[in-house]
Amino acid sequence: MSFGPVHALVDARFELWPGECVGLVGHNGAGKSTLVNVINGRLTPTQGKVRYSGHGGQSDAATGAQEAGIRSVFQELSLCPNLTVLENLRIPYRNIPRKAWRREARRMVLAALDEVFPDHGISADAVVGDLSIAERQMVEIAIAFAERDTEPALVILDEPTSSLDAAIAQQLLSHIKKFCAAGGTIIFISHLLGEIFEVATRILVMKDGRVTQDKQANAFTRDSLVDAMGHVVETSGRTQSARQRRAVGEEVARLNNGMTVHAGEIVGLAGLAGHGQAEALARFYMSRASVWRSTKTPEVAFVAGDRTRDGVMPLWSILKNLSLMTLREFSQNGLVNRSEEDRLYETWKERIKIKANNPLDPILSLSGGNQQKVLFAKALASSAPIVIMDDPMRGVDIGTKKEVYSMIRAEADTGRSFLWYSTETEEVLECDRVYVFRDGEISAELTGDMITEENLLRASFELQEATA
Repeated sequence: MSFGPVHALVDARFELWPGECVGLVGHNGAGKSTLVNVINGRLTPTQGKVRYSGHGGQSDAATGAQEAGIRSVFQELSLCPNLTVLENLRIPYRNIPRKAWRREARRMVLAALDEVFPDHGISADAVVGDLSIAERQMVEIAIAFAERDTEPALVILDEPTSSLDAAIAQQLLSHIKKFCAAGGTIIFISHLLGEIFEVATRILVMKDGRVTQDKQANAFTRDSLVDAMGHVVETSGRTQSARQRRAVGEEVARLNNGMTVHAGEIVGLAGLAGHGQAEALARFYMSRASVWRSTKTPEVAFVAGDRTRDGVMPLWSILKNLSLMTLREFSQNGLVNRSEEDRLYETWKERIKIKANNPLDPILSLSGGNQQKVLFAKALASSAPIVIMDDPMRGVDIGTKKEVYSMIRAEADTGRSFLWYSTETEEVLECDRVYVFRDGEISAELTGDMITEENLLRASFELQEATA
């Protein structure tokens, strides 16, 4: 599969069989999303064919994929935000009976949500744009597994747990095992290797558009799989003694809910998804940044996890997206210094390893992970003393995560402060101090050696148990 001079896929060959869960792994830009979009018929390959069971390659790709029962959950969520949950089910189910179709769609989408995510609490009449990103991801996943005129045979899940907390993600992983045991097939793309090893029966490794390894899952270890993807084996991360040695400065911010931030401190927000963490960050950001006129000395910078809604400017180039926060800092008399802007791009492209051919290419020409790198570069390139990060590692590969962790630590050592909400425990453990949220309130504040996975889970569920 080629896009002009860029070869996104090269000699990609493999087969899928009923009952398999195939883990598809590789660094950002390796070709994973392109491969699955060829399989599901969204892209027509430049060379070669996709053969669907019972169709012999005679149908066009999109029709063949649909008739073969192939469904997809995309990394960039594809729901229509202005429609309700049940109306979004109606879009892919074109043959739904017209008489009382809303009642039928409501029944089907709620049945799917109940099966995949018990106790989800999502209304079929809710407008998708009013849902949290975790709830939107749950709805899209449920629609992929929902009953329609054809049963799902192959469900492609591209980073399906990126916005889900651990408990909800575990519900999905349990359903995947059940689906495959009943003869269904899954392609599971994730940068969380623990999830890959939990559900995958076979693992495909991609690198530079090629399938470089195709083995049974038990043939890999975590370290050998990371090696196969082309990154240095991940170390155990920052030690407790390193955390204890860090000294922080004076208080630089105090939020209405009692949270405090000190200069050079990395403050984490944890807990189950949808319990007020993102809202707390949004209120604080707007209190420091809600001015119409930009300034050369911004108080805060923001890295969005939901890049489609809150992050990228989709019609702009990579360069313009990256330099957006710093234009005033290297402009004079209302004119942008283009040389400085180009220098900024080259610096951060190399520093954060953005895989791009031309800075003037559209931002959407990049893979999801590389788009996220641009958002990181935009925030870190600014002079803002406080950086707010709302679950920012969605779709970012393991090697890049380690690089970003080191970059955040180095920035904190210079006195910069970070407010970091994450649904991934590994990221929360990188913080100096952590506030755990439950039901919109802070249920615990953890520091130093108290920041452990066990304590995070205990604080996340403690109030729920107390009120049960």
